[in-house]
Amino acid sequence: MSLHKEWIQFQDGDQTYRLYTARPALAEGPLPAIIVIQEIWGTDEHILDVTERFAKAGYLAVSPDLFAENGQRPPSMTNERITKVKQFLNTIPPTAWHSPEKREAELKKLPEAVRSEIDETFQNVFGSLEKFPKFIAQLKATVRFLSSGEYRLVKKIGSVGFCMGGALSALLATEVPDLGGAVIFYGRFPDEERIAKIECPVIGFFGELDESINAGLPQFVENMKKAEKSFNYKVYPGAQHAFFNDTRPSYHADAARDAFAKTLSFFNDVLGQ
Repeated sequence: MSLHKEWIQFQDGDQTYRLYTARPALAEGPLPAIIVIQEIWGTDEHILDVTERFAKAGYLAVSPDLFAENGQRPPSMTNERITKVKQFLNTIPPTAWHSPEKREAELKKLPEAVRSEIDETFQNVFGSLEKFPKFIAQLKATVRFLSSGEYRLVKKIGSVGFCMGGALSALLATEVPDLGGAVIFYGRFPDEERIAKIECPVIGFFGELDESINAGLPQFVENMKKAEKSFNYKVYPGAQHAFFNDTRPSYHADAARDAFAKTLSFFNDVLGQ
Protein backbone atom coordinates (compact mmCIF):
# COMPACT_ATOMS: atom_id res chain seq x y z
CA MET A 1 0.00 0.00 0.00
CA SER A 2 1.30 3.43 -0.94
CA LEU A 3 1.63 5.83 1.99
CA HIS A 4 2.45 9.49 2.17
CA LYS A 5 5.02 9.70 4.99
CA GLU A 6 6.92 12.67 6.31
CA TRP A 7 8.37 14.39 9.34
CA ILE A 8 6.87 17.82 9.85
CA GLN A 9 7.22 20.63 12.34
CA PHE A 10 4.43 22.83 13.59
CA GLN A 11 4.21 25.85 15.82
CA ASP A 12 1.99 26.13 18.89
CA GLY A 13 2.44 29.37 20.81
CA ASP A 14 6.19 29.87 21.25
CA GLN A 15 6.97 26.16 20.88
CA THR A 16 8.02 24.20 17.80
CA TYR A 17 7.04 20.53 17.76
CA ARG A 18 8.18 17.61 15.61
CA LEU A 19 5.68 15.08 14.27
CA TYR A 20 5.87 11.96 12.11
CA THR A 21 2.85 11.60 9.83
CA ALA A 22 1.61 8.78 7.61
CA ARG A 23 -1.58 8.42 5.60
CA PRO A 24 -2.85 6.46 2.58
CA ALA A 25 -1.49 8.23 -0.49
CA LEU A 26 -4.70 7.72 -2.50
CA ALA A 27 -7.19 8.59 0.24
CA GLU A 28 -9.61 11.37 -0.60
CA GLY A 29 -11.53 13.51 1.85
CA PRO A 30 -11.26 13.65 5.62
CA LEU A 31 -9.70 10.80 7.58
CA PRO A 32 -10.00 9.87 11.23
CA ALA A 33 -6.69 10.48 12.99
CA ILE A 34 -4.77 8.36 15.48
CA ILE A 35 -2.05 9.80 17.71
CA VAL A 36 0.52 7.05 18.32
CA ILE A 37 2.35 7.80 21.57
CA GLN A 38 5.86 6.46 21.97
CA GLU A 39 7.32 4.09 24.50
CA ILE A 40 10.08 5.36 26.74
CA TRP A 41 12.48 4.59 23.84
CA GLY A 42 11.14 7.45 21.74
CA THR A 43 9.89 7.59 18.16
CA ASP A 44 12.17 4.75 17.08
CA GLU A 45 11.78 2.44 14.08
CA HIS A 46 9.22 0.32 15.93
CA ILE A 47 6.94 3.26 16.74
CA LEU A 48 7.23 4.60 13.18
CA ASP A 49 6.32 1.13 11.90
CA VAL A 50 3.28 1.00 14.20
CA THR A 51 2.26 4.46 12.99
CA GLU A 52 2.42 3.22 9.41
CA ARG A 53 0.35 0.14 10.30
CA PHE A 54 -2.49 2.43 11.35
CA ALA A 55 -2.08 4.50 8.18
CA LYS A 56 -2.39 1.31 6.12
CA ALA A 57 -5.65 0.63 7.93
CA GLY A 58 -7.06 3.88 6.53
CA TYR A 59 -6.14 6.51 9.11
CA LEU A 60 -4.07 9.63 9.29
CA ALA A 61 -1.57 8.36 11.86
CA VAL A 62 0.86 10.66 13.62
CA SER A 63 3.55 10.17 16.24
CA PRO A 64 4.82 13.19 18.18
CA ASP A 65 8.55 13.19 18.95
CA LEU A 66 8.26 13.84 22.68
CA PHE A 67 12.03 13.92 23.12
CA ALA A 68 12.53 16.78 20.65
CA GLU A 69 13.16 20.20 22.15
CA ASN A 70 12.02 23.10 19.98
CA GLY A 71 11.84 20.70 17.05
CA GLN A 72 15.24 19.02 17.53
CA ARG A 73 16.56 16.09 19.57
CA PRO A 74 19.38 16.92 22.01
CA PRO A 75 22.59 14.98 21.23
CA SER A 76 22.16 12.61 24.17
CA MET A 77 18.64 11.62 23.05
CA THR A 78 19.13 10.66 19.43
CA ASN A 79 17.78 7.30 18.29
CA GLU A 80 21.35 6.09 17.86
CA ARG A 81 22.22 6.87 21.47
CA ILE A 82 18.99 5.34 22.80
CA THR A 83 19.62 2.20 20.72
CA LYS A 84 22.97 1.79 22.49
CA VAL A 85 21.15 1.92 25.83
CA LYS A 86 18.65 -0.72 24.71
CA GLN A 87 21.45 -2.96 23.47
CA PHE A 88 23.27 -2.58 26.78
CA LEU A 89 20.16 -3.34 28.83
CA ASN A 90 19.51 -6.45 26.75
CA THR A 91 22.82 -7.84 28.03
CA ILE A 92 22.06 -7.48 31.75
CA PRO A 93 19.29 -8.88 33.99
CA PRO A 94 16.16 -6.68 34.20
CA THR A 95 16.70 -6.51 37.97
CA ALA A 96 19.88 -4.55 37.30
CA TRP A 97 18.23 -1.88 35.16
CA HIS A 98 17.28 0.37 38.06
CA SER A 99 19.90 -0.73 40.55
CA PRO A 100 22.68 1.89 40.33
CA GLU A 101 25.19 -0.48 41.89
CA LYS A 102 24.44 -3.42 39.58
CA ARG A 103 24.18 -1.19 36.51
CA GLU A 104 27.48 0.50 37.32
CA ALA A 105 29.17 -2.87 37.73
CA GLU A 106 28.05 -3.84 34.23
CA LEU A 107 28.99 -0.45 32.76
CA LYS A 108 32.52 -0.77 34.09
CA LYS A 109 33.04 -3.66 31.69
CA LEU A 110 32.71 -1.23 28.76
CA PRO A 111 35.24 1.29 27.35
CA GLU A 112 35.09 4.67 29.10
CA ALA A 113 33.69 6.63 26.14
CA VAL A 114 30.91 4.09 25.56
CA ARG A 115 30.17 3.84 29.27
CA SER A 116 29.80 7.60 29.61
CA GLU A 117 27.41 7.90 26.66
CA ILE A 118 25.21 5.02 27.80
CA ASP A 119 24.98 6.30 31.35
CA GLU A 120 24.08 9.84 30.25
CA THR A 121 21.40 8.69 27.86
CA PHE A 122 20.02 6.16 30.35
CA GLN A 123 19.58 8.91 32.94
CA ASN A 124 17.87 11.20 30.42
CA VAL A 125 15.58 8.51 28.99
CA PHE A 126 14.28 7.27 32.33
CA GLY A 127 14.24 10.80 33.71
CA SER A 128 11.61 11.53 31.06
CA LEU A 129 9.04 9.82 33.32
CA GLU A 130 9.12 13.05 35.34
CA LYS A 131 8.18 15.14 32.29
CA PHE A 132 4.55 14.08 31.88
CA PRO A 133 3.15 17.65 32.16
CA LYS A 134 5.44 18.73 29.31
CA PHE A 135 4.48 15.69 27.22
CA ILE A 136 0.76 16.21 27.80
CA ALA A 137 1.13 19.84 26.71
CA GLN A 138 2.76 18.61 23.50
CA LEU A 139 0.03 16.02 22.90
CA LYS A 140 -2.68 18.62 23.41
CA ALA A 141 -0.84 20.88 20.95
CA THR A 142 -0.88 17.98 18.49
CA VAL A 143 -4.66 17.65 18.89
CA ARG A 144 -5.03 21.38 18.20
CA PHE A 145 -2.80 21.11 15.14
CA LEU A 146 -4.72 18.15 13.74
CA SER A 147 -8.00 20.02 14.25
CA SER A 148 -6.98 23.10 12.28
CA GLY A 149 -4.84 24.41 9.47
CA GLU A 150 -3.41 21.80 7.09
CA TYR A 151 -5.31 18.98 8.79
CA ARG A 152 -8.67 20.70 9.06
CA LEU A 153 -10.31 17.79 7.23
CA VAL A 154 -9.58 15.39 10.08
CA LYS A 155 -12.84 13.73 11.18
CA LYS A 156 -12.21 12.45 14.71
CA ILE A 157 -9.08 11.94 16.79
CA GLY A 158 -8.09 9.00 18.98
CA SER A 159 -4.93 8.03 20.84
CA VAL A 160 -2.97 4.86 21.45
CA GLY A 161 0.15 4.58 23.56
CA PHE A 162 2.62 1.96 24.71
CA CYS A 163 4.28 1.73 28.14
CA MET A 164 4.97 5.39 29.01
CA GLY A 165 2.80 6.25 26.03
CA GLY A 166 -0.01 4.10 27.40
CA ALA A 167 -0.09 6.21 30.54
CA LEU A 168 -0.03 9.36 28.41
CA SER A 169 -2.88 8.07 26.23
CA ALA A 170 -5.01 7.65 29.35
CA LEU A 171 -4.01 11.08 30.65
CA LEU A 172 -4.81 12.68 27.30
CA ALA A 173 -8.34 11.34 27.61
CA THR A 174 -8.64 13.26 30.89
CA GLU A 175 -7.44 16.47 29.23
CA VAL A 176 -9.27 16.48 25.87
CA PRO A 177 -13.05 16.13 26.32
CA ASP A 178 -13.75 15.55 22.62
CA LEU A 179 -11.14 12.82 22.12
CA GLY A 180 -12.85 10.00 20.23
CA GLY A 181 -11.23 7.12 22.11
CA ALA A 182 -8.08 6.13 23.97
CA VAL A 183 -6.10 2.87 23.97
CA ILE A 184 -3.69 1.89 26.76
CA PHE A 185 -1.01 -0.71 26.11
CA TYR A 186 0.50 -1.66 29.50
CA GLY A 187 0.61 1.90 30.83
CA ARG A 188 -0.05 3.25 34.31
CA PHE A 189 -3.41 4.74 35.19
CA PRO A 190 -4.74 8.20 36.03
CA ASP A 191 -6.07 8.79 39.53
CA GLU A 192 -9.73 8.93 40.50
CA GLU A 193 -9.93 12.72 40.31
CA ARG A 194 -8.68 12.76 36.72
CA ILE A 195 -10.93 9.87 35.71
CA ALA A 196 -13.96 12.08 36.32
CA LYS A 197 -12.89 14.19 33.31
CA ILE A 198 -12.84 11.31 30.81
CA GLU A 199 -15.59 11.56 28.17
CA CYS A 200 -14.48 8.94 25.62
CA PRO A 201 -14.37 5.13 25.59
CA VAL A 202 -11.09 3.60 26.81
CA ILE A 203 -9.66 0.12 26.25
CA GLY A 204 -6.50 -1.47 27.61
CA PHE A 205 -4.22 -4.42 26.95
CA PHE A 206 -1.91 -5.96 29.53
CA GLY A 207 0.45 -8.89 29.97
CA GLU A 208 -0.21 -11.38 32.74
CA LEU A 209 3.44 -11.31 33.85
CA ASP A 210 3.60 -7.49 34.06
CA GLU A 211 3.04 -7.39 37.81
CA SER A 212 4.07 -3.78 38.39
CA ILE A 213 1.56 -2.32 35.92
CA ASN A 214 -1.18 -4.83 36.71
CA ALA A 215 -1.07 -3.95 40.39
CA GLY A 216 -2.97 -0.76 39.59
CA LEU A 217 -5.50 -2.34 37.23
CA PRO A 218 -8.19 -3.45 39.73
CA GLN A 219 -8.40 0.01 41.29
CA PHE A 220 -8.61 1.65 37.86
CA VAL A 221 -11.40 -0.72 36.84
CA GLU A 222 -13.27 0.11 40.04
CA ASN A 223 -12.75 3.86 39.65
CA MET A 224 -13.90 3.82 36.02
CA LYS A 225 -16.99 1.82 36.94
CA LYS A 226 -17.79 4.13 39.84
CA ALA A 227 -17.48 7.15 37.54
CA GLU A 228 -19.66 5.41 34.93
CA LYS A 229 -16.92 5.55 32.30
CA SER A 230 -16.48 3.07 29.44
CA PHE A 231 -13.48 0.79 29.94
CA ASN A 232 -12.82 -2.66 28.50
CA TYR A 233 -9.58 -4.53 28.84
CA LYS A 234 -7.80 -7.84 28.33
CA VAL A 235 -4.92 -9.45 30.20
CA TYR A 236 -2.96 -11.90 28.05
CA PRO A 237 -1.76 -15.13 29.74
CA GLY A 238 1.99 -15.63 29.56
CA ALA A 239 2.66 -12.16 28.14
CA GLN A 240 5.11 -9.72 29.64
CA HIS A 241 5.32 -5.95 29.67
CA ALA A 242 5.92 -4.58 26.14
CA PHE A 243 4.48 -7.71 24.54
CA PHE A 244 3.51 -5.69 21.45
CA ASN A 245 7.05 -4.53 20.65
CA ASP A 246 8.35 -6.96 18.03
CA THR A 247 11.91 -5.62 18.39
CA ARG A 248 12.23 -6.57 22.06
CA PRO A 249 12.74 -9.93 23.82
CA SER A 250 9.33 -9.46 25.49
CA TYR A 251 7.43 -9.76 22.19
CA HIS A 252 4.45 -12.14 22.35
CA ALA A 253 3.04 -12.80 18.87
CA ASP A 254 -0.37 -14.18 19.91
CA ALA A 255 -1.07 -11.35 22.34
CA ALA A 256 0.20 -8.69 19.91
CA ARG A 257 -1.92 -10.01 17.04
CA ASP A 258 -5.11 -10.16 19.09
CA ALA A 259 -4.56 -6.77 20.71
CA PHE A 260 -3.93 -5.09 17.36
CA ALA A 261 -7.09 -6.60 15.86
CA LYS A 262 -9.11 -5.40 18.85
CA THR A 263 -7.53 -1.95 18.65
CA LEU A 264 -8.47 -1.61 14.98
CA SER A 265 -12.02 -2.72 15.76
CA PHE A 266 -12.22 -0.21 18.61
CA PHE A 267 -11.01 2.68 16.45
CA ASN A 268 -13.39 1.72 13.66
CA ASP A 269 -16.26 1.91 16.14
CA VAL A 270 -15.30 5.20 17.83
CA LEU A 271 -13.62 7.07 14.96
CA GLY A 272 -14.81 5.49 11.73
CA GLN A 273 -18.44 6.53 11.73
